[in-house]
Amino acid sequence: MKIGFYPGCSLKGTSREYNESVQAICKALDVELVTIKDWNCCGATAAHSMNRALSLALPARVLALAEQQGMDEIVVPCASCYNRLSVTQYELANDENLKKEVVDAMGLPYEGKVRILNVIQMIEKYLLDVIPAKVTSKFEHAVACYYGCLLVRPHKILNFDRVEDPQSMDRIISLIGGTPIDWGFKTECCGAGLSVSRTDLVAKLSANIVKDAADRGAKAIIVACPMCHSNLDMRRPDINEVLDSPIDIPVLYITQAIGLAIGLSVEELGLQRHFVKVNL
Repeated sequence: MKIGFYPGCSLKGTSREYNESVQAICKALDVELVTIKDWNCCGATAAHSMNRALSLALPARVLALAEQQGMDEIVVPCASCYNRLSVTQYELANDENLKKEVVDAMGLPYEGKVRILNVIQMIEKYLLDVIPAKVTSKFEHAVACYYGCLLVRPHKILNFDRVEDPQSMDRIISLIGGTPIDWGFKTECCGAGLSVSRTDLVAKLSANIVKDAADRGAKAIIVACPMCHSNLDMRRPDINEVLDSPIDIPVLYITQAIGLAIGLSVEELGLQRHFVKVNL
């Protein structure tokens, strides 16, 4: 089975372990990811706060390329990329003048018919039925499934899961033997793109998330967003300065948790790249 694939910038840089784990579980479960040729940055958190036309043209070009290359749907693991591509597709579908302006600017035909899947949707659609038979070592841990902001908001556009209490990652974790905890910070913001400019704010917001997960007995935090992972993992020294006592629970991508359950190695899943050591 082949599916279009948009890695985005993070999966080729700071979150390469996310890319490694996505590729590894797909290969193990007989799904071939076909990368969009000549893809570009989607604009992420910067473009839409500076230049609206640019913030739409960048993701629109990615979608146009996918159409040109015969892709009916594409998997977009990065939550920020998924959000920007989905919002762009929605805005262009509902404003013909805006669509014409963007299409003229990028110089490519665009119909807006490509289906955009985040990594959780891809797992639910293509892997959910085959994962149980591949599980060799159940992921028997209590974990906090953290969705963050960009997978579920804005709901009227993304229409993915419940806004305040999403359940899709929880169901996947249960499928591989884990126990998702009931907690209060599933969709709270970690600070997102302020990681460099306001590390102090990110530390405070992320500290609330890590502390609540730990207080409720989680042995790990499960994510599907490179920025969330970076803030909760790489910024742990800053987080621990905010907390009364250090917390060392690791942060894993949902694809890494699945990979461990189906017997993939630490190296295949990129777990050795984490700042907070994974001992599960």
